[in-house]
Amino acid sequence: MKRYLKMNVLEASVKRIDYVLRNFPRTYVSFSGGKDSGVLLHLVMERAEAICPDRKIGVLIVDLEGQYQATIDYIKNVLDEYHGRIEPYWVCLPLNLRNAVSSYEPFWRCWDEKARSSWIRDLPDRKEMISDPSFFPFFRKGMEFEEFTPAFGEWYANGQKTACFVGIRSDESLNRWRTIASATKARYSNKPWTTKVSDTLYNAYPIYDWQTKDIWIANSRFRWSYNKLYDLMQMAGVSLARQRICQPYGDDQKIGLNLFRVIEPMTWNKVVNRVSGANFGNIYCGTKITGFQKVDLPEGHSWRSYTKYLLASLPDKTRENYTRRFVQFMRWWHKQGSPATEEAIEELPPDARVLNQRSARGTKDKRLARYVRIPDTLPGNLDARKAGPSWRRMAICIIKHDHLCKSLSFTQTKNQQEQIANTLKRYESL
Repeated sequence: MKRYLKMNVLEASVKRIDYVLRNFPRTYVSFSGGKDSGVLLHLVMERAEAICPDRKIGVLIVDLEGQYQATIDYIKNVLDEYHGRIEPYWVCLPLNLRNAVSSYEPFWRCWDEKARSSWIRDLPDRKEMISDPSFFPFFRKGMEFEEFTPAFGEWYANGQKTACFVGIRSDESLNRWRTIASATKARYSNKPWTTKVSDTLYNAYPIYDWQTKDIWIANSRFRWSYNKLYDLMQMAGVSLARQRICQPYGDDQKIGLNLFRVIEPMTWNKVVNRVSGANFGNIYCGTKITGFQKVDLPEGHSWRSYTKYLLASLPDKTRENYTRRFVQFMRWWHKQGSPATEEAIEELPPDARVLNQRSARGTKDKRLARYVRIPDTLPGNLDARKAGPSWRRMAICIIKHDHLCKSLSFTQTKNQQEQIANTLKRYESL
């Protein structure tokens, strides 16, 4: 439940930043060159000048290679602006990143020396740039981004109590809201806008309650520098809510592949040729092939047979991943059932068994439907609302290269989280 403070979001953020600067001897900002981390960095530097002018603030930049030139220019400008007051780490190391535009290569490796001839851009010519894998004692080639960032924090902390300022906002996505709102997470001194990473490292989210408009109001009011890429996105017709800067082949960002052609055509050819499936993802993103509502069933197929046909066309490891998750998906819905309105009940397939009991989900005013067998598709917009199981949902999951099966409501499993934690523990003493 939201609790509103008797202050505006700027005042609340300043109060949080001041608290961190006074209680943590070491602090750094995770800076991507985006609008949120940019505003956060400006805020932190202003407050540091007032509270601890003799302390340098760390700045972590994880460069994922697939960046717009406007973003690189902005990062350089900010580092020059705060030169002498910051400890910058511009990381250009071979990390494994999600490739959501290919079924055959679910990951791609940025700054991979073996692919140097096809790099999207050259390494930045800056003294802050780190491209030597031996620079960090914990680093190993092919680490994932989610592994690297907490490992860097532990390294930077060097045994001292350390806070990492992270510029995420809860209204950007459900996952970001859950990062803040989770009642089970460990926090620092019970501050809801913090998360414990380890005994010495905490993440702090001072601007978590800002809205997009607050970001641009602050940039305008305080004349802060910002990434001019957002101006270009605005001119290209991208709404404020969709203006994000991420590596171009991720699950959510692949829809922006075509923006490289519009905004930065000189980089376009390198972007679509850098990883497997990128050109396919660009051509078909948002069309009948990748849009949920617009996928057409091939003639002669049912959604069940089409799903099995797609599975058979995949590499063994990828097929096993989908099959395992599909089995879990079907078992869950068979056991839990789904809520159905009286109108939907009349259209449900014969394999649906409608019970007299009410569903415990949602408003609890719908009857519970269970499925003897998974239907090909569901009536009305039940498929799109993820209100029940269907073979259509599973087929679309494969077509969208959704390796994590987010469209089937899967999240990162506890086992996967433990694997990452164990990996970090294994390498922390090297």
